[in-house]
Amino acid sequence: MVKVGILGGAGYTGGELIRLLVNHPQVEIVFVNSESNAGNLVADVHEGLYGDTDLRFTDELPFDKVDVLFFCFGHGKSGQFLKEHAVPADVRIIDLAQDFRLEAEGNDFVYGLPEINKERIANARHVANPGCFATCIQLALLPAAGMHLINDDVAVNAITGSTGAGQKPGATTHFSWRSNNISIYKPFQHQHVPEIKQSIRQVQGFLNADIDFIPYRGDFARGIFATCVVKTDKAIENIIDSYKVFYKEAVFTHYVDKAVDLKQVVNTNKCVVHCEKYGNKLLITSCIDNLLKGAVGQAVQNMNLMFGLDETAGLRLKASGF
Repeated sequence: MVKVGILGGAGYTGGELIRLLVNHPQVEIVFVNSESNAGNLVADVHEGLYGDTDLRFTDELPFDKVDVLFFCFGHGKSGQFLKEHAVPADVRIIDLAQDFRLEAEGNDFVYGLPEINKERIANARHVANPGCFATCIQLALLPAAGMHLINDDVAVNAITGSTGAGQKPGATTHFSWRSNNISIYKPFQHQHVPEIKQSIRQVQGFLNADIDFIPYRGDFARGIFATCVVKTDKAIENIIDSYKVFYKEAVFTHYVDKAVDLKQVVNTNKCVVHCEKYGNKLLITSCIDNLLKGAVGQAVQNMNLMFGLDETAGLRLKASGF
């Protein structure tokens, strides 16, 4: 059994991670850390877990009792935590924040996108889980990068559910503001763009174009729906064949021959991708569940790889379809 510790377990990602791991056949959750909820039942905070676990939050950090730690902190807190705490070298770390996603001197975290880094993840001590928008957009664009098609600026529009903003209420997450509403934020300067570019360079070998990304806030709870426009004269039949080959061995990412929608992926660890051609414009559509393939589902997928487990263990989740 893989023994797990979860830090920052009181938010949306922490709750979803616990939901997955209490049902994982080869995992034991040893502790869930939350200083503000120490002593409280996990199910009193994540009420969907009533009947599934008797775990209580703790303010203790028994690193010596676990094989892997999941960091479910807000961005910027993971790096600070590691400066202030001595995590044993044999304890693996999967960080869901953005602190270690970009390659830099002294950063030993492997970027945790299994579709391109499966072998590196399997041998990693530390993994930086990709961002939710970044996952959806990369999985749309990486097969095109594999064909060396990213030569001009790429137009990207993507809309996300309200859970992407986290559990703490804010002006743009309040129900009465978000309901029946749509808005943009951080146009052309979203924090996930650098990791998208990093992966395109990894696959394509170069990148001399911009990713012109405009994110939208949606009036739904879960999911990301992205469209990407790439300029190319390559025949659509060849493009589709290449997409299918690129994802032939991917257990959760699938090329689909017809238009895709969010209901195909919400509550699953899947990404579905579809391509259409209009003149010299390739339209790529991609969608995921932001909390699962965009966060903790992918983190569990990475854990499975790191410990030599079946990559799909604990993740055989079904979309409702309606």
